[in-house]
Amino acid sequence: MNGRNRNPRLLLTLALSVPALAMAGEVTLTGEGSVRYEPDSARLQFTASAGHELPQKATERVAALMDQWREGITEYRARLDDYSDATVNLYTRTLPAPERGEEPRKQAVASQTISFSISDLTLLNPLLQQAQALGLDYHLGPQQFFHSDETGMEQEALARAIADARARCRFVAGQLDQSCGEVVSININGGHRPVPMMMAEAKSISDTVSSVGEREIRASVSATFELD
Repeated sequence: MNGRNRNPRLLLTLALSVPALAMAGEVTLTGEGSVRYEPDSARLQFTASAGHELPQKATERVAALMDQWREGITEYRARLDDYSDATVNLYTRTLPAPERGEEPRKQAVASQTISFSISDLTLLNPLLQQAQALGLDYHLGPQQFFHSDETGMEQEALARAIADARARCRFVAGQLDQSCGEVVSININGGHRPVPMMMAEAKSISDTVSSVGEREIRASVSATFELD
């Protein structure tokens, strides 16, 4: 019999133990990081609208509102980014009959949309007050506020998550009288942005927004390290 096959049970035992030995020098764990901030910018949209039996009259009324708006924001205009007020819409709507048996009335409605962004939130309340004074329609929600360097903050949160994973690796290695070595693999999980707390929508000329609330960006990673 060939000498290389004299002890197959020993060869099988050694073969099965090799993967276990390879995995014994690694540790897999997670790391988390977060960054808190307050938005410093906003995207805003207002709509001027007016109705009349004659389409031309409805259009003229909206044009008059737009002239008042442009005049009212003269001192802020240069600080409004990506400004546009060229979107105009004209349609006809049917109004309920004022009395039973009468025919429903039709009315022409003209509207014009104003959109822009601001990188200075001190402009927010003066602009809202101007819109309120003219009766412009708008909605103010958390999704309209953002930070000018959100990409940098996402990277900072990720950096903190990686640092947290490495710190945990050092702790685990220390408990085993070893040291944390090189990264074998790393998986970056998706970020999470909780909805911020903010004041309710301003609806009258006396209402102002004092704070848009704090936000948080979170990041997490799953990493495998060598143990030396």
